[in-house]
Amino acid sequence: MMLQVSELDVFHGDAQALDGVSLDIEAGAIVAIVGANGAGKTSLIRTIAGMYKPGRGSITFKGEDITGWPSYRVCNLGIGQVAEGRQVFPSLSVMENLEMGAVIPRAKPHRARNLERVLAMFPVLKERAGQAAGTLSGGEQQMLAISRCLMGEPELVMFDEPSLGLAPAIVQDVLRTIRDLNRDGLTCVLVEQNVAVSLKLASRAYVLENGRITLSGTGEALLNDDRVRQAYLGM
Repeated sequence: MMLQVSELDVFHGDAQALDGVSLDIEAGAIVAIVGANGAGKTSLIRTIAGMYKPGRGSITFKGEDITGWPSYRVCNLGIGQVAEGRQVFPSLSVMENLEMGAVIPRAKPHRARNLERVLAMFPVLKERAGQAAGTLSGGEQQMLAISRCLMGEPELVMFDEPSLGLAPAIVQDVLRTIRDLNRDGLTCVLVEQNVAVSLKLASRAYVLENGRITLSGTGEALLNDDRVRQAYLGM
């Protein structure tokens, strides 16, 4: 198992964001984590990434206990994150944003190869290389956010609401990119409010409600589960 989360509790002040969350991510999988706003999805991603410290439980990556590690160490181990809202550096150019993704030690030897790869994947970024990232469209900023993450040479990437605020045609492009990256060997964790789309993509999925995992199974099984269909798909 590439990533294991076991009995994770997370608190924000007196409020409990995660309550006994456990999940397994196999190498080479796309795993979807679905749930309503405020269910704890982003808290889970940020805790795995080392941005929040858990009150209880453990996080293991490739057999190594990384619970409570700072985010720079987690990133350098091979866990990347494409944050909700894209969070590019708006005043820096596209190229400067990409270079920021390659500053961690594990990424530096592969900088040239990864730069060539992401510019081939998203040719528009090459055209806009000198342009301030804040002037890009939402879809272009999402491409930049994904590319900046890939510059860090990750083995597992957590995508937090990658379709948020994007036009439907751009959403399809972004999700196709995630599928293609997975086919190339990248392990992907997909956090999405677009439940139907993410379950179709995922080999395995978890439903998070009020900080707890309430359902898990294959993406197809959850897509056909009456509880999921009624709660999230309006069926």
